Amino acid sequence: MSNTATVLAFDFGASSGRAIRAVYDGQNLTYEEIHRFENVPIEKDGHLCWDVETLLKEIHTAIQKAGTFDSLGFDTWGVDFGLLDADGHLLANPVHYRDARTNGKPEQAAACMPAEELYAHTGNQIMAINTLFQLLALQEQEPELLQKAEQILFMPDLFAALLGAEPVCERSIASTSQMLDPRTGQWSREVLTAYGLKENHFAPLVASGTVTGTLTTGAKIIAVAGHDTQCASAAMPCAEEDAEHTAFLSCGTWSLLGTELDTPILTADSCQSGLSNELGANGKINYLKNIIGLWLIQESRREYKRRGQAYSFAELEQQALAAEPLRSFIDPDAPEFVAPGDLPGRIQEFCRKTGQPVPETVGAVMRCIYESLALKYRYAIEQLSAVTGRAFTTLHVLGGGTKDRLLCQMTADCCGLTVKAGPVEATALGNIMIQLKALGLLDSITQGRRLIAETEVIKTYTPSTQNYAEWNAAYDRFKTLS
Repeated sequence: MSNTATVLAFDFGASSGRAIRAVYDGQNLTYEEIHRFENVPIEKDGHLCWDVETLLKEIHTAIQKAGTFDSLGFDTWGVDFGLLDADGHLLANPVHYRDARTNGKPEQAAACMPAEELYAHTGNQIMAINTLFQLLALQEQEPELLQKAEQILFMPDLFAALLGAEPVCERSIASTSQMLDPRTGQWSREVLTAYGLKENHFAPLVASGTVTGTLTTGAKIIAVAGHDTQCASAAMPCAEEDAEHTAFLSCGTWSLLGTELDTPILTADSCQSGLSNELGANGKINYLKNIIGLWLIQESRREYKRRGQAYSFAELEQQALAAEPLRSFIDPDAPEFVAPGDLPGRIQEFCRKTGQPVPETVGAVMRCIYESLALKYRYAIEQLSAVTGRAFTTLHVLGGGTKDRLLCQMTADCCGLTVKAGPVEATALGNIMIQLKALGLLDSITQGRRLIAETEVIKTYTPSTQNYAEWNAAYDRFKTLS
């Protein structure tokens, strides 16, 4: 077998998708983005949906641009899925997790199985967006559609199947569903039975790195870690011996803050803390907290643009830096911040109703967001420490948030941890590493991590001791909001 391979990684984010072509010669890895395209949900039949037809065209365009390559793989966010009929045709546009159809579903589901019992079977933070609650909404609102479905596939596996791959459910993304038992890596029959769901409705479960098909060119289709967070954590440049004192923050539209464990934690305390157990590409449990992340900045920027004020992210960061520090905070995970729209207005209203100074300027609103995220990260780290008994010294920030120097420094200062930021392209690199392992060019995820540590730029942020007392006081105020 040749020790050189070219792979194509598709990474679908909250507003855009990308195709990244990478070449590995056995020692050196080079990669470039060859195609970028919009990934904007559409309104269809009263629901917010994935625009699969348009995305498939973009996938084919990227494949043409890529030329010759040995394999490809897809990653997306978790929880969303598509339905195929007996002939392998898509029955309807997959519904986007930001659609309102799951509102109130976790509360209704608790009548069948109490939240702590559901958590004990699945280890997932109870969130209305989870696949289980989407399926319950489908059962109630469009039962005939579910009856027609031959197979349920998560989005990365759906795109692969539409290119001709075998229909499968890759385990890392299946572990976001609120239906997989993280102890066994199999569907929880107790959960499926409780909610009237059939196990044979789901495509067969496979491990990350499974070859599921071949394009007409001979390129392999590989089920990488379909969940983008697990791709990002696979690219964490952390030595195994440091893992016990290391937390990671996959920082993009969502922030996922966690640590790697050998076994899941399924206790009532873990459930009440809102911590999730997800399966990593290396067989570890990624024990993490879902936090609304850069969405707050992204959607605020879009709102200011709708008002006729077009700011770059760098300009928003500068305005935040110039604003008065530690005045007002929000709980980033408050429900009013989930939906698109006037986030700056909602932030002002949150501060008003919680008796805080109302941020009136763009800079004050942005400062409020930045500081609130840093404070929420500290809150999540303390929860992780309390449940796992671990004392963290380092936080690895992965993904797009590594470019946000203000957020990285605030996080170091607020949490009192060394922040190591990078790689920026963690999700795509994890996707690439898993493909290279499947092709036999890497022995393990650990070897891939060593390669990333040697070749990628990692920036270190050291916590400042000058304003730690102010952050402590701010944290005491923040905790009254969560």
